[in-house]
Amino acid sequence: MDAFYASVEQRDNPSLRGKPLVVGATPDQRGVVAAASYEARKYGIHSAMPSRIAIARCPHLIFAPPRFEVYREVSAQIHAIFERYTDLVEPVALDEAYLDVTENKAGLPYASTVARHIRVAIFEETGLTASAGVSVNKFLAKMASGKNKPNGLTVILPEDAIAFVEQLPIEKFHGIGEVTATKMHSLGIRTGTDLKQLKLAELIQHFGKVGHYYYKIARGQDDRAVEPNRIRKSIGAETSFAKDLSDRASMLLELEQIAETVKQRIDQHQTGGRTLTLKVKFSDYQQITRSKTVLTPIRELSAIAYVAKELFEAIELSDVSRQAAPRLPSIRLLGISLSNLDNMQTSQAIQLPLFEF
Repeated sequence: MDAFYASVEQRDNPSLRGKPLVVGATPDQRGVVAAASYEARKYGIHSAMPSRIAIARCPHLIFAPPRFEVYREVSAQIHAIFERYTDLVEPVALDEAYLDVTENKAGLPYASTVARHIRVAIFEETGLTASAGVSVNKFLAKMASGKNKPNGLTVILPEDAIAFVEQLPIEKFHGIGEVTATKMHSLGIRTGTDLKQLKLAELIQHFGKVGHYYYKIARGQDDRAVEPNRIRKSIGAETSFAKDLSDRASMLLELEQIAETVKQRIDQHQTGGRTLTLKVKFSDYQQITRSKTVLTPIRELSAIAYVAKELFEAIELSDVSRQAAPRLPSIRLLGISLSNLDNMQTSQAIQLPLFEF
């Protein structure tokens, strides 16, 4: 979807159309931008940017509070459209999904035709525009989807895949973030052609196991299947505070409340997790995480809160030892997540055969 949250707000409130708009917390709430309209993007504003920086770049920027219930409803409408054409739909987020249309319900011979039909249906039924990328694998389709936004359709044919990847700037590669791109630049890797020059052993030496992925995408290869029943890897919750927390009692109280939210979410998914991770962001924006893995899945609120507080105390001890005064630094965000999930209702990824034997 194109600037999904912001587009929904502009659709529902005509007075916001054509204006620089972001969905997210206002600067006085010390939050971040969740989504930016294309009018706002012209000012260099993007998602995850602190709201105070966004307003500095565009003083007449409009802030809209998020309405996630509405976004989820619209997302459900869009996924219902997907399922008219294929059952092989892998959601990535509320506004994005991979579809395998090798064999589609409409019997259309070309994937680009399927994409065109879906985009028309989305616009007619929701009033929103979507961009699509069509190719022979996930990586190429993802890269194609961003080429002609908004409201675009890009097709990368098999014979054009290698040439497309070779000319692509390394920071544009899906799966290569800002930190990795900087490291690649230091190694002289600036395009897909440069990345392709490194042997698999060299990529593993510099980047670890993910080097296998980089080796393949440099050649336009991606053998990951579209997984309609993809298993969730973690469940969590976090809170960013309008005012930094500076006393232990407030921090522990917030941890308890976050633990309650995590408890509700794992109950919804009927699961538990063996690894609990605590996330802490300090007032200077430095962030740390601490994890603990136990033998049996954590499901009870008391266990979530206990382990989270235990990790919290360990962070405090390590930080106090580096300070002249024995006090915990101010905190602007706390988060708890559970991973190594133990699904009580086991679901498996299913891939339908392409041929009958």
